[in-house]
Amino acid sequence: MDAIREFYDVDLIKIITGIRRCGKSVILKQIIEEIRGRSDNIIFLDFEDTAVLNAIPDEMALLNYIDCYRKESLCYVFLDEVQRVEGWAGACRTLRIRNCSVFISGSNSSLLSREFTRELSGRFVSFRIRPFVYRELAEYGKELGREISLSDYIIWGGFPKRTEFSDGNAQRIYLNELNETIILNDIINRYRIRKTEIFKRLANFVFLSNGRIISARSVEKYMTGTGLPCSATTIIKYIGYLEEAYAICCVKKYSTKSKRELEYYFKVYDEDLVLNSIRVMNNRYDITHNFENVVYNELIYMGYSLRVYHDGSQEIDFVANKGNRQYYIQVACSVAEDKAYEREFGAFARLDNSCQKIVITNDDIDYSTSTVRHIRFRDLVHMDEL
Repeated sequence: MDAIREFYDVDLIKIITGIRRCGKSVILKQIIEEIRGRSDNIIFLDFEDTAVLNAIPDEMALLNYIDCYRKESLCYVFLDEVQRVEGWAGACRTLRIRNCSVFISGSNSSLLSREFTRELSGRFVSFRIRPFVYRELAEYGKELGREISLSDYIIWGGFPKRTEFSDGNAQRIYLNELNETIILNDIINRYRIRKTEIFKRLANFVFLSNGRIISARSVEKYMTGTGLPCSATTIIKYIGYLEEAYAICCVKKYSTKSKRELEYYFKVYDEDLVLNSIRVMNNRYDITHNFENVVYNELIYMGYSLRVYHDGSQEIDFVANKGNRQYYIQVACSVAEDKAYEREFGAFARLDNSCQKIVITNDDIDYSTSTVRHIRFRDLVHMDEL
């Protein structure tokens, strides 16, 4: 909300985007409530409502409706699921030059980054909404009279609606159906993927690989082993679909030797942890890698840009940058065991002391040294800066 407020009265089209059911419509309504405190020249249209879509099916109908009901001053126009309107982009472009501040949201099955980049030609600013980080989920749980533990979050993730189910089976049904909708409606149908079995198998592999470095070659090898061979070109294309639909994030691997990003090597993080957990059999949840995904979420929430550090023989989970500050970060559930301590703290051995080095774990004990700062996760969730 802080980032969006700066654009309330700017003539750029404000796009609220993100994975399905992450809270885009709720954000729109929160913005409306804030603006209502200083203006009553507001129009809100939800095109998931069949009656609204039937009455306003296309560009001209939308422009005529707003002309009819708006006032002369700056009009704040909110269009939810706008991609269902034929010619929506043209209508938005016209509204912004008719003294309207336009806010739009849409399903990631139709309102994708490459589409609004092409259709709106630089006349927009976009805000990506994500599922809750742990601090937000815990706060929402309190509003519902429930205590959400970190263990619960590491397995079942931060989709807001799932917290409203007190029954575990009902929650799992909801999350499985949400996963099916994201894979089928938002990706397979959207991109008209014909080789559906290959795509589903590849998606399962990628979602289960969160917190790991993968490459087109490693996925190709896996697919061949399953009896569903797939070319590296198709693999890169399919992974691109998952990323463009906000289902995963790919963090590039940075090589200190070549001084460049390695295009075909990247670390994958699921947009929500449950995309891993619902694919796990016999409750053998991947706590270790999901915890790293949790920390990734927190760092993105704080506004850090992230890369993977690689110097040829040693990798560090994150190089985090924000403004003129840079941090080298290792993540582990625990460093209580000697081997884990040596592995995580030893990752910084080749870095000089001009670098800010951090280890983040879920331990209660502070393991900080003279050169490496240890941050406990229970402290991280209350921080806005490292």
